[in-house]
Order: sequence, then structure tokens, then C-alpha cells
Amino acid sequence: MESKVIGKDLTKEAPRSPRTRISGYAILGRTLDKCRALVAGNIGEYHFDCPLDNMLFGFKGVKGDDFKAEIEKGASDQQMVEWLDQNGEKKTPDDIKRWADEVEATRPYDDPERRDWFIEQVKRLGLDPAKTTFFDWLESDDKASYTTPAAR
Repeated sequence: MESKVIGKDLTKEAPRSPRTRISGYAILGRTLDKCRALVAGNIGEYHFDCPLDNMLFGFKGVKGDDFKAEIEKGASDQQMVEWLDQNGEKKTPDDIKRWADEVEATRPYDDPERRDWFIEQVKRLGLDPAKTTFFDWLESDDKASYTTPAAR
């Protein structure tokens, strides 16, 4: 079956920043890019339905497989916002903003269970683990991946 889904080729460019908010939802733009790339067969080194995506899915109470099924139908960004708003737990715009602000400020260094892993990840990028948010790290990692000579 040929895919009708068109999106970024993540073997050549990074997905959107997790900071990019679509109708207030942080992470959503990146999740959409990764899901479309998965369906189109060009996700590269990225992963869909990963812990980051599950921050969004958990907040809304939806499943990655259900989200992907909508993408496979060719849903636009706006249609996916409508789908999110209509499925899972009902959230007000204030709930969404509060959650988005919170996840954007998340620093894995502050979590004893994730601290050692995070220190290892950010050190190779020259970042200070105590001051780096999860989103800062993802953006820096994306940039490094697509600006190094080995990048595709």
C-alpha cells in the first residue's frame, strides 16, 4: 500500500522543536513530524511513541497507536488538534498551557532516577546538566546531528 502521508524526511532534517506549540500543545509538532516520517518510511534515527511523545499522550490519555492511525488517514496538523481535543481526557486551554509550560521547563537533572543518564547525554554536547532543560538538550542534539560531517 502506498502512503499518502507527506511530511519531513527525518533522514535529512530534524523534526520541529518540542517547544513549537500547536493550539497550545507543546511536543505535538515534533510528534506529528516523527509519526508522519514513520508512516512514510523516512524516520531515520528518531522514534515515534517514545517517552517524549508519551508525555503528550499521557497528558491527554490517548494511545500512540490511535494517534498513528489518524496520521495514516492523512490528517493535517489542525485535524490532529481536533482529534486530540475530542479524544482522551478533556482539557481546558488553561490546563494545556499549564502542562506545556511545565514540560518545557522540565530538567531531568532534578530527577534522581534520570540524572546520571541526562548528565551523560548533555556532556557530549558541552551543556551544563544542572541548567539544561529536556527541550534544550533535544534542540542541541538535533542541531548537532544535522550540522556534523557525518550527518545525513
